[in-house]
Amino acid sequence: MDDPRPFTPEALARLRADFPALTREVRPGVPLVYLDSTASTLKPKPVIERLAEFYLHHYANIHRGIHLLSEEATDAYERARARVARYLHVDPDEVIFVR
Repeated sequence: MDDPRPFTPEALARLRADFPALTREVRPGVPLVYLDSTASTLKPKPVIERLAEFYLHHYANIHRGIHLLSEEATDAYERARARVARYLHVDPDEVIFVR
């Protein structure tokens, strides 16, 4: 624990591998570093894959429709809210998603 770096080089490499844009180099041997997360946050591969699955097979308005896709989208949305609430140790009603 004497190492002041928050990640080992191996852990950092695994973390960077989850972000496809970070596999790029700005020039040979110099990896891309992205510091503009306030404007546009890079998405990790698992998030991109899950979004693609949702858009391809389940996309619909939430809390509005009475058809299968809307029900599936609403259920997925509420499950996500519950997961975030558990992570933050709050009530699901306190979790608000914004664009």
